[in-house]
Amino acid sequence: MNDAVSSVRILPADADSSALAPATSPGSGFGDILQSVLDDMNQLQGDAETKVAGVLSGNGADVHSALIAVEKADLSFELMMQVRNKIVSAYEEISRMQF
Repeated sequence: MNDAVSSVRILPADADSSALAPATSPGSGFGDILQSVLDDMNQLQGDAETKVAGVLSGNGADVHSALIAVEKADLSFELMMQVRNKIVSAYEEISRMQF
């Protein structure tokens, strides 16, 4: 049973695991990491807009790749919003602490 579970892949085989982690140096702070993630999210959004514009202009762009780009941008935005909500929640909890 354990072998069957370990053989299940969550990510596609062609997914690059280095693309999942922000490209930062070991000494960078939280703000730098957050900025890097926001830049990556903006890049995904720009790619999605470009691919959708290519489909809409009728120049033969692939609809499938455009939809995948839009979903990647949507998922990255949703993840960013969840991280933001956790940060706000942590800040509110810290601000309620009495010293």
